[in-house]
Amino acid sequence: MKKTASSDAPLVYSSEFGRMCPGCGKPLKSCTCRKNATAPAGDGVVRVRRESKGRGGKTVMVITGLPLDAAALTALAGELKRTCGCGGTAKDGTIEIQGDHADKIMAELTKRGYKPKRSGG
Repeated sequence: MKKTASSDAPLVYSSEFGRMCPGCGKPLKSCTCRKNATAPAGDGVVRVRRESKGRGGKTVMVITGLPLDAAALTALAGELKRTCGCGGTAKDGTIEIQGDHADKIMAELTKRGYKPKRSGG
């Protein structure tokens, strides 16, 4: 079995810089690939829906359709968690807030200039 040349495999760790980005080859601290990732394309409507399926009966509010990159989405999730006084996360282009806080979330998003819609129950 032939071994591949070291120039074929991208550098993933350097003792000088630490972890390296596989996309651009720069150290992760100065990587521009992930910062330039755009928001997923949608219809431009911010939707707030309540979910409890697959969560052991726990209710979460899922916010989709926000035209933000990953860093801004995480920051907005933090602000919404503080407003509602609960936990949550930002993942896969959505924000999940624990508990049924639809009114507080709708008010906060409206205050920030978005036009949210309730979807589902």
